[in-house]
Parts: sequence; structure tokens; C-alpha cells
Amino acid sequence: MNALRGSALLSSAALKVQPVATGLTENHRLRLFSGSANIKLSQEVARYLGMDLGPMIRKRFADGELYVQIQESIRGCDVYLIQPSCQPVNDHLMELLIMIDACRRASARQVTAVIPYYGYARADRKTAGRESITAKLVANLITQAGADRVLAMDLHAAQIQGYFDIPFDHVYGSPVILDYLTSKQLHDIVVVSPDVGGVARARAFAKKLNDAPLAIIDKRRQAHNVAEVLNVIGDVKGKTAVLVDDMIDTGGTIAEGARLLREEGARQVYACATHAVFSPPAVERLSSGLFEEVIVTNTIPLPEDKRFPQLVVLSVANLLGETIWRIHEDTSVSSMFR
Repeated sequence: MNALRGSALLSSAALKVQPVATGLTENHRLRLFSGSANIKLSQEVARYLGMDLGPMIRKRFADGELYVQIQESIRGCDVYLIQPSCQPVNDHLMELLIMIDACRRASARQVTAVIPYYGYARADRKTAGRESITAKLVANLITQAGADRVLAMDLHAAQIQGYFDIPFDHVYGSPVILDYLTSKQLHDIVVVSPDVGGVARARAFAKKLNDAPLAIIDKRRQAHNVAEVLNVIGDVKGKTAVLVDDMIDTGGTIAEGARLLREEGARQVYACATHAVFSPPAVERLSSGLFEEVIVTNTIPLPEDKRFPQLVVLSVANLLGETIWRIHEDTSVSSMFR
């Protein structure tokens, strides 16, 4: 079983293999549960691991309070709770906290919060007086609820890992996106960071994309969810521009970036992001003809009214499943991304 695992797992062929943990159901110490935020992703993760999601009751009282009850014994088990804190953020975050508390009170040996999308991450520091650092607040809540470990994907700011005093595994959706882009056999690629803050992410992405050249969009943000794009640093004329970011919320930044890239002579523009938040008017901006494709992953579920012809949704279920297995088996997680 372990012979089938390794760094090659993240290649195109390996990400589509049949579940390799065929004997996992016999390992009674590993249990997988899903919150209501993204049940389809949780089911795919469970399928990769060769097991079923644990039974659980979720309901609301008349006044809106959430109720959670685990429906099987988890005493002495290693429990993994999959719950992105996507919209409605407060409800899904509170549900995660209640799930953690329920598992602690059920005598689970270890509780790992698997958070494919970590909400409240944009307020990771004080940029003005009398602001809250909500990324730290959420970290405190998860820790105090009783989580022993956190697994998250593509944090908005990597330093959020330091807000936790418990083990934190940070994984990336880029291998899945890179594999897809490689399969398209694009030519004359230039990787573009939509702002200066994303340069490190874009540089790492470009390095794995055959050392593609890098360009940067110089941006001035005047208010939350409002961006003013000024100019492009780098050569994009006649090239295939690949805009890389961790998330797309209202789509203003990436749409303005694409418009500027077109003006600067880019032949094609692709947008890539792990988290498809897609707050209004993102769909209108992204489907306006600026992009050949908008490539995202399924860390956040997308209803039909948020889908459009240029949208490509890739699954990170196998990647998350492999990470969970490696954590459970006390083997390296970082080696998957080398």
C-alpha cells in the first residue's frame, strides 16, 4: 500500500488513480467526518481513502442555534473534521467549533480540523488603528475548542500558521492547477502576480511551470474590495499570461489585471486561483470575455448560478486525502510539494 505513495502522487496520472488505502477501513483509529460546508469534497476525500464518512446529526433549533451529534463511538480514535469556512462564514465556522467540541467530549484521541478554505484570513495584521486581527481570533477559537492539529490549504497569508500553538500543516492547490495547465501545452507563458504581495506565490508557480518568466501588476487599493490597477512590470506582449492568486472574491483585482494585460498586448489570459469565493459581481466580471479560462479548485462549493462557460473547477480531494493519510501515518507532507 505505501509503495504506491510518494512525491509522484501529485502527477496527472497519480491524482486520478483508484483509492490506494484499500485496507483503511480496517484501521479503526482513523475516522473522517464532514461539516455541511462542502459535503461533496468530503465524500471525494473519503472515496480516495477507501472509507465512508462517519455518521453525524446536524440540525438547527427554532432560534437558529446549531446542534451536532456524532453517531458512532470515536473513543481513542484519530478524527479528521472537513469543513471550509466559506459562505455563510459564521455558520460554518461555528459548526466546525461545535464539531470539535463534540469530538473532544466523545474522548477522541486526536482531533484534526481540515479547513480547505480558511475564512477571516484577510485581516492577518493591523493596517489601521482599532482594527481586529480576525485571522488570529479564529485561530484562538479553533484551538480553544479543542483541536489538536489543523490542516489548511493555500492560506491568504502564510504567517497565519504562526497564530496557532498546535501543529499546523499547510498544503497547496498549485500541483493540481499546474498539472492541468501542463496538459494544455500552452506556449510563451508568462506568470503574472496580480499584486506585489503575491510575488512569492507567483514566482514559485512560475518555477514549476518550466521556469516561466514573471510579471507583476502594480496595484493601489483604495478600499476593501476596491482596487485600482496602474501598470505591468515585465514583458507580456504576444504571450500567454497566467494570473495566479490564492482566491478570487469579487473579481475586481484579477479582472482589472486581465484588462491591463490585454492592453499591454497579451495574446491570451488565464486566471488561476485555489479558492473561488465569487462574491457579487465576480461572475459578471469573470465571464466578460477577458479570460480564456478561469481555473479554480473545489475547496469552496460552487452553485450553478456561480458557474459560467470559461470556468474550470479542479478537485483537490486526492491531494487532501493523501495529506490526511500521511499525517495519520506520521510521514512527510512537505515531500509532496518538492
